[in-house]
Amino acid sequence: MKIVIAPDSFKESLSASEVAKAIKRGLKKALPESKCSLLPVGDGGEGTVDAIKNSLGLVEKTALVTGPFGDEVQMTYVQKGELALFEVADLVGLAKIPIEKRNPLKIQTKGIGQLILYLIEQGMKEIYIGVGGTASNDGGIGIASGLGYQFYDENGIELEACGQSLFEIRHISKDNASSVPSDVRIKLLADVTNPLCGPHGATYTFGKQKGLKPAQFQKVDASIENFYHKVAPEMLKLDGAGAGGGIAAGLCAFAEAEIVSGIQTCLDIINFDKNVADADLVIVGEGRLDSQSLSGKAPIGVAKRTPVGVPVIAICGSLSEDLPPLPFENIVAAFSILEKSEPLEDSLKKATVYLENTAVNIGQILALKKH
Repeated sequence: MKIVIAPDSFKESLSASEVAKAIKRGLKKALPESKCSLLPVGDGGEGTVDAIKNSLGLVEKTALVTGPFGDEVQMTYVQKGELALFEVADLVGLAKIPIEKRNPLKIQTKGIGQLILYLIEQGMKEIYIGVGGTASNDGGIGIASGLGYQFYDENGIELEACGQSLFEIRHISKDNASSVPSDVRIKLLADVTNPLCGPHGATYTFGKQKGLKPAQFQKVDASIENFYHKVAPEMLKLDGAGAGGGIAAGLCAFAEAEIVSGIQTCLDIINFDKNVADADLVIVGEGRLDSQSLSGKAPIGVAKRTPVGVPVIAICGSLSEDLPPLPFENIVAAFSILEKSEPLEDSLKKATVYLENTAVNIGQILALKKH
């Protein structure tokens, strides 16, 4: 029996690769003769690049860029030939920002633009960027700053490229800006389709979890809208431009990037279709499977790409009550790994054990078919 194990990460607990390995260990206890193919995946959120790196054996490197608080930091990216991948969360992810410093209007994303220029200098022709999981809400002006754009207030004083400055920008200078060469393709791996502004935009949808107060939403959203009315009004109509607190909009407007489906592009890069062609079973998973998962998240993306006739099973940290009845989206069964009622913190620590135990149980059921 060939089993393709293609889970996403379990947020705040295990990487996609760690999840896949735990499931394999459990299955092997019950089905020692099975062939398990590990294909950890991501949908553009945090952990996507790590999943692709493990599947393709990419080389990890670093570059010196401006950090979230204006200091210089080493940022990680992975590379193979003329292909490079990185995640904005490695620079400005929520997990990177101490709770007491979480002010999305002060976080700088300038380093993302700097890293793009560096990769172009290194000869990269294909650059893939995961844009989920950020602590910033700057509407993408940090990207422009990293590419050489400069912003000034009404007195001609240069402003720091962060969300707070959106309220004061009166003049934009392109004198020192760099353009992306026509032979370089930049693709944004996004797991959301939110627009840049409005009630479903970056600020209203994701601002609170980053530390923005609801009373600030209207002013911040209006300032971002006003900025793009002046520099790139087409961004206000672009699905997915709100990803990363507007980083996606900045990358599209100033670096000519293209937004693509995170999970579909990930599956393309790791040759999922070829690997699953002769599979007998596919296992997917994520920390919590809920109704939001149905709109482009990793488990559903994998299930939809699985050939008809190959069953798909989901193993997740928890299952939401708002899921439709099984089967749905090619998933024939879904399991929560939680074994008892306990604080979430304890469950996160024991996720590896719970994953293995659940996989053993599933393996034992599959083994019954042999008898």
